[in-house]
Amino acid sequence: MKNFYFILVGLLMIAFSSCENAKKAPKKEVISEQKTIKIPDFNGDSAYAFVAAQTRFGPRVPNTTAHEKCAEYLIGKLNEYTDTVYIQEFQARAFDATLLNGKNIIGSFNPESKKRIFLAAHWDSRPFADQDPDEKNHRKPIDGANDGASGVGVLIELARLMHLEKPEIGVDIILFDLEDYGTPEFSSRQANSAETWALGSQYWSLNPHLFNYTAQYGLLLDMVGAKGAVFKREDFSMLYAPQVVKKVWKIAINAGYGDYFLLENGSSVLDDHYFINRDAHIPTIDIIHHDSETSSGFYKHWHTLEDNLDNIDKASLKAVGQVVTEVVYREKN
Repeated sequence: MKNFYFILVGLLMIAFSSCENAKKAPKKEVISEQKTIKIPDFNGDSAYAFVAAQTRFGPRVPNTTAHEKCAEYLIGKLNEYTDTVYIQEFQARAFDATLLNGKNIIGSFNPESKKRIFLAAHWDSRPFADQDPDEKNHRKPIDGANDGASGVGVLIELARLMHLEKPEIGVDIILFDLEDYGTPEFSSRQANSAETWALGSQYWSLNPHLFNYTAQYGLLLDMVGAKGAVFKREDFSMLYAPQVVKKVWKIAINAGYGDYFLLENGSSVLDDHYFINRDAHIPTIDIIHHDSETSSGFYKHWHTLEDNLDNIDKASLKAVGQVVTEVVYREKN
């Protein structure tokens, strides 16, 4: 994830231009006017284990063995839990012209269902700790426990739950690659740096895994595992998909997670959802940690060597996971 704040004029100009075997999960029942909705209980401990599993490979930097081994692990998990798995291999040029080998990983539930939503996160980690307090670390790769692995861990746990209790609608879990290889701050190549981020979602938005793929809407999870994480209403999400923001935040508050999902406006963040909105035209929101006490506005260990498993909190994973679970299971055909 990148530090990318737009002033209002810049925002509008860009916006309008062209990341176990288990017993059956317990359910809680929500009474609706039509029927009882059974919503699984999201397990924060299990999500944490999935985060830990990713970080054990080491930094998931493209073109490395750790990256390839983690891809195998994630593909195996989605093969275990979902109905259908798609592997989208592609290549893209990094900011410095390095040819990167990318792999978007998609797992689908109820592939025959016409009504679909998708849930996404990026699974790669940043090659540069360019926000680390120690300048000597700026060219070292990070674990990306929060920035990448936390969102993926939540989605793998949700896939486990959906394997046990199918949702009514079609759900696609999309793990994007090459999100975090954007131009580092120490680079002199800053021109057009916006397009150097989110390469996997840029590719998928123009070349979806299925011809004419579409969805009602999408939820992107990024940096959702820090202790005391809070999520504000991100600007691009409000610009492109305000009704989806309203739906998710209402469910979060009603579920008792109003201390996490704040009724406050955040900043604009150039993340995977921006390119999906712009190029795939699917209303997509970003559930991303904002921290008003840091200079970046992000999680305090963002793009540093301290973005490791020690700073992941099971309660935050539980909060986000339960909200997303409720969003999924409340959708009806």
